[in-house]
Amino acid sequence: SKVCRSMEGFNHSRVSEFVLLGLTDSPELQIFFNVIFFIFYLMTMLGNCLILFTILSTPHLHSPMYFLLSNLSLIDMCLSSFATPKMIMDFFAQRKTISFEGCISQIFLLHLFTGTEIVLLISMSFDRYIAICKPLHYSTIISQRVCVGLVVTSWMVGFLHTMSQLAFILYLPFCGPNVIDSFFCDLPLVIQLSCIDIYVLGVFMISTSGVIALISFLLLLTSYIIVLVTIKDHSSIGSSKAFSTCTAHFIVVLMFFGPCIFIYVWPFTNFLVDKVLSVFYTIFTPFLNPLIYTLRNQEVKTAVMKKLSNQYLYLG
Repeated sequence: SKVCRSMEGFNHSRVSEFVLLGLTDSPELQIFFNVIFFIFYLMTMLGNCLILFTILSTPHLHSPMYFLLSNLSLIDMCLSSFATPKMIMDFFAQRKTISFEGCISQIFLLHLFTGTEIVLLISMSFDRYIAICKPLHYSTIISQRVCVGLVVTSWMVGFLHTMSQLAFILYLPFCGPNVIDSFFCDLPLVIQLSCIDIYVLGVFMISTSGVIALISFLLLLTSYIIVLVTIKDHSSIGSSKAFSTCTAHFIVVLMFFGPCIFIYVWPFTNFLVDKVLSVFYTIFTPFLNPLIYTLRNQEVKTAVMKKLSNQYLYLG
């Protein structure tokens, strides 16, 4: 059969590299995108580093919510770094290629960081739910040990998720087409280049990620609705602060899950919008997260401004 012949010839004709077409074939637009993405990447790293440094060095921010927020900043730095630096460097290359191993590494890192971030966002919503709906039991339920457990669980789930995706793709034969119409390797794009027809299985595997993202989003949506309804019933300064924090959390959830659900629930659709959404959750969301949390959270904003003013006085 065709499948057997393909598998027999797999070791002899395996693709050693993939060609990345990038976002556009227009040289002018390439220059524009690279300058914009370089600025965004730099600001993402600086913004998230500033949040990490502020939380770690400010004693009154050593609470469960900010411990989870600092871990989100760390994941956002990782998520923005798995493909963006290569895309910027590729601008200077005559031929934009990535090795087979490099491509697999990008898929591994992408699903590790997105899987981890999904569980971490659920942990953050759980933290806010307990803080607002069960305030008297908060300190006993959300202890330091529980927080560390939530973060470790996030990374473990992310690792298991990405390994399940890789276990599927590593045994596929790639012996012909090697052109990827994007600026990084992702599962739906790479699976289409396989020598064998795995459309049904591929759709099932990729859609599973989409369904997990959709269920997680609905779970988060429900928890935040409960929290916001609870806040609405308690009009006070504390409630106003809680409302601001929760809306910030929900904006982040919406920005992260929206593109993921669209790309993975409906895979193998060659829409330009897929490229735009890929840019959104790998470049824009990690950049916007620190902005949202600092602008919507008075405690973080005050602490960040204090650190910056101290640094300015020190340098002065």
